[in-house]
Order: sequence, then C-alpha cells, then structure tokens
Amino acid sequence: MKNPLSPEEYTTRKEPKEYPIRGDYFRDQTAIIHSMPFRRLKHKTQVFFSPENDHVCTRIEHVLHVATIGATICKGLNNKGWSLNPEMAYAIGLGHDLGHSPFGHAGETALNKKLNSDFKFIHEAHSLRVVDKLCNNGNGLNLTYGVRDGIINHNGEVLQQSLKPTITKNNLEEIHDRKILATSFEGCIVRFADKIAYLGRDIEDALIADFITLTQIPEEIRDEVGSSNGEIINNLIIDIITTSEKHDEIKLSDEMFAKVSLLQKFNYKYIYSHPTIDKYKKMGEHILEELFDFLLELYSEKGQTLENYSTTNIELEKHFGGYVNNYKNVYESEGFIPKRIVCDFIAGMTDGYALNAYKQIKIPKPIKFK
Repeated sequence: MKNPLSPEEYTTRKEPKEYPIRGDYFRDQTAIIHSMPFRRLKHKTQVFFSPENDHVCTRIEHVLHVATIGATICKGLNNKGWSLNPEMAYAIGLGHDLGHSPFGHAGETALNKKLNSDFKFIHEAHSLRVVDKLCNNGNGLNLTYGVRDGIINHNGEVLQQSLKPTITKNNLEEIHDRKILATSFEGCIVRFADKIAYLGRDIEDALIADFITLTQIPEEIRDEVGSSNGEIINNLIIDIITTSEKHDEIKLSDEMFAKVSLLQKFNYKYIYSHPTIDKYKKMGEHILEELFDFLLELYSEKGQTLENYSTTNIELEKHFGGYVNNYKNVYESEGFIPKRIVCDFIAGMTDGYALNAYKQIKIPKPIKFK
C-alpha cells in the first residue's frame, strides 16, 4: 500500500535543504530531539502530576513510546508488502506532543477558559505552531510536510477502529480542530500509536499508585489484551499489522476493537476520573488561570520593551520580558496579540516551572535579617 501523495511532496520544507547523510526524516528526528520544547517534556505531566517516582511516566517517555510503536507498525506492514517510512513515523511520534501544556489536559482546559472565544488552544495545533514558529528562537525547525501533517493530525483521544489518509494534501494552516486525518499512512499509524502508548502505560502507573489492583482489570482484557504495558503494546501492534495487511486502511480487528474500547472505558472510570487525579486537575487549572491573569496584566503594563521588565525582583517577570523580546519577530508579524503571547509562554512551561512561578506571585519572599 502506498501513500496518496508523491514522496517528494512529503519531504517538502518551507526552506528547501538537502540532508544527504541523515536523510529527510532522520534529520527531522534530530532537529526535534535537540529542541528546547522536547527537553522540557521530561518535566511535563502525562497523567500523574509531578511524580516523585522515577518509574512513573512523564510526557517525554510517552512520545518515545509513540515513536517506537509507530515505527514498528510501519516495519511490520512493510514486511507484508506495504511501502511505508518508519523514520517518518518515528519523527511524527517524537514531535506530536511538543505543544502540550503543563499539567496535561488540565492545562489545556485552563488555557481555553482564559482564551474564551478569542481563539482555541488545541495541543495538536499548538505542537505545529511550536515546530513551525516557536522553536529555535522563533525560526522554527523547518520540518518536512509529512512530519508536520502527522503532528497536527495526531489526535489520540477519540478511539476509532480504522483510519485512512486524506487523498488530497491538507492545508495545515487552516486546521483548527481534531476532525482532519493525516495525508499519510504514517500519520494515521501514529494516531493509533498515541492510543496504544497511553492505555497500557497508564494502567502500569495506576497500579504503582494503588489506584487499581490487577484483579480489577476485566478478565478478558487481562487474558486477551494484556495486563502490562509491554503485553498491551505487543498485542495491539500485532493485531493492527495482521488486520491492516488485508485492507487499504490502518485497522483494528472487530474483536480487538471491542476489547480496546472496554480497556479505554476502564481507564476513564478508574484512572482518569479518580478523585486524586480530579483534585490535581483542579489544582493545575487554578495555577495556570492565575498565571494567565497575572501575565496578561503584566503585559498590558509593560508591553514589548525588555527594559520595562528589568526593575522587578520577580524572576517570572524577567523571564517573561526576555521571552517577549526574544520572540518579537514572531509576535510582530501577528500584531502582538496579548493573549496569544501569554498562552504561548504558559504552554511552554514545565509542571515544576509553573508551580515555582505560582509561588513567586502568591507567596512573598521571606524577610531577610542582618
């Protein structure tokens, strides 16, 4: 099975360049790995907030899982006669969550509350904004079209049994929701890989946190899908490969789709809706809402001039002033939209940085005595 566009269309960049040694998609991988937003993923929430346990999944581990799962499915289908590029899928996986806010989906909810109807914060679209505009001090990473298309259309929240790429090239700048599918099989595969990666890993973390016990997991899930992350990943990958080879789409079998649907419902009931998770979600939302209000008012007072931020003793204000100054080329082209600037700055924070910033604006510094 081949993609609807020519190979040259997928490797197109905004600024044409050749990478004879690394190749286009391996170059994209290295560009993503060396970027600051990628490094910050190790301190961003996946499901469990600011975990002190080193064995609990953070967002950087999640994107690595997605990348390897996507590449493995490509290799498996190539063994069945398909013509896919595992390096392209791996690059999409590495970059798909670069635009995720701190505190996971709670952060996304908080930002949308504050943005109101001005514009919507969707982490898939923001991930594209990050790689196109915000990385590399406002110059972007100049990734290939195929990887950029896969990043913005990676939505892994809605469970679908089958996915097939669009037959016409997506205009990425016009995508503002999660309804569009990628224009490549690799992009569709990563969309599946996102689900596979979080469903099994979240069960393992929930077991570590004593949110659930092994016996609570439905027996048919334990026996036929798996009770560990490795088992779940392996069984779902094999099912997708063996089912998809007979079709012109990426697909789960009827039997596996029913079981994965049951697994997802189990996770939502016992993990994502757990009272402790709900408590931390509300905390994360509150922190980001407070930071948003503070920074929006700060920007209205001090504007774009770096010197205006130099008189303060609050580190957050100085960092924000430096950020506005460093990305002046981006925001000038957009008309210096205050909410856009504040949203970008907050979305780039790690959990720890957001917590520290909140302390700076809410808790006075201790009095120093001689």
